[in-house]
Amino acid sequence: MLGQDELLALLSDLESDRIERTRSTSDTDKFGQAICAFANDLPGHRRPGYLLIGVNDDGSLSGLTVTDELLKNLGAIRSDGNVLPQPAMNVFKFALQGGDVAVVEVLPSDLPPVRYKGRVHIRVGPRKGLANEQEERLLSERRTALARSFDARPCLEARLNDIALGQFDAYRRETIDPETVLANHRPIEHQLAALRLFDTERHCPTHAGILLFGKNPRFYLPGAYVQYLKLPGTDLTDVPEDQAEISGDLHSILHELESRVRLLIQTRLHTVGGFEEKLVPDYPEWALRELLMNAVMHRNYESNTPIRFYWFSDHVEILSPGGLYGEATPENFPTRNSYRNPIIAEAMKSLGFVNRFGYGVQRAQALLALNGNPPAQFDFFDPHTVLVKVYRRAT
Repeated sequence: MLGQDELLALLSDLESDRIERTRSTSDTDKFGQAICAFANDLPGHRRPGYLLIGVNDDGSLSGLTVTDELLKNLGAIRSDGNVLPQPAMNVFKFALQGGDVAVVEVLPSDLPPVRYKGRVHIRVGPRKGLANEQEERLLSERRTALARSFDARPCLEARLNDIALGQFDAYRRETIDPETVLANHRPIEHQLAALRLFDTERHCPTHAGILLFGKNPRFYLPGAYVQYLKLPGTDLTDVPEDQAEISGDLHSILHELESRVRLLIQTRLHTVGGFEEKLVPDYPEWALRELLMNAVMHRNYESNTPIRFYWFSDHVEILSPGGLYGEATPENFPTRNSYRNPIIAEAMKSLGFVNRFGYGVQRAQALLALNGNPPAQFDFFDPHTVLVKVYRRAT
């Protein structure tokens, strides 16, 4: 983390392209664009960039008083879904003679190009603006050397014709700023690569490209499906009333999961306040939806094991292969999280299956409590899986 002596040195360095100064405390577009540019790190410094709030263009302090609310709002930029993939950043405050400074420290991304509201912002020396096609290509090529997540790695056996290009085109129009789409005359491989769905060096889709838009994802990733069972009782040995292997591209899988949850939930009349009767579901639909989306987003796609979605008479079980990841531990779950599949997470946000990063489990628990269900139970007994159980609302 930045020290006070380093901050004072940055304040006086008016030539650095790793610093953005501003007096404003409310220009969220300016903040987001600066964070996006520092995460892209086009010059290749591989060092953090700093957004300094409460500082004039000449490096002098503006006399700002930094509040907790301002720091909270700055921290929220990381997870509001406008900067994708999510940046790695820290937010902190310095109290200096002459005023406070709020500092947003942004680390270079391993998954460039990073976009703010669908546009790739960059910074080179005094120049701030949008990346051109050549600069986007450079960022995409740099990712090949930096990518660590499985979804960003090349699916070496696959080829371009394994991708459903019509589906990709519809997704691209939802994900990228419309003006950028109209001005884009690059080959389809480079358009895919700009969204981390194709590896131009190895001339093949990434695993994310296959999972999101593959014609047959299970041919390359055998575990990329959901095993669904509906059982009449509480025992897994019962003869299922219904079963299915829900497979295909992730967009199709997610839509089918939503449909099945909606059909399975039952509502009953309950007396409220002694007189009024109202229909109450045995499970809140959006709580189960959030938990299923969470399983799809965070599972380990290297595993040949599917997600298991079992509907018993008194509870629902969702078993996700992969276990907790990164900073998440049984002790800090669900308040701390890391993304095993950042490209998949970005796509689910862009497609509307996720509203905001990092809040799915907490939102599900709140919806269960509001509906009168017990809290969801999370079991981490096996380090390679996460099991969640949700019990039916008592009648």
